[in-house]
Amino acid sequence: MPRFMDFHEDLKLPPEAIAQISEDTRNEKADEFGVRQVELFHNPDGKVYCLLEGPDEEAVRQHHAAIGVDCGAVHRVDGIT
Repeated sequence: MPRFMDFHEDLKLPPEAIAQISEDTRNEKADEFGVRQVELFHNPDGKVYCLLEGPDEEAVRQHHAAIGVDCGAVHRVDGIT
């Protein structure tokens, strides 16, 4: 499954949202668009990077729209492993 990364400049996540994302990531839970969170990198300033698996960029955009989060540039990425 392809992987994608996107960045959010100002997305302050409440602790309960981070807990839910963490649980879904551990359980490898995919949403109705076939997208699942692989990793989420964040800091208190609201800088957030999402690493997601999904069928395509459009599915990643639908994933964000469904939770009411704006999605800017989405980049397909490959790892070193």
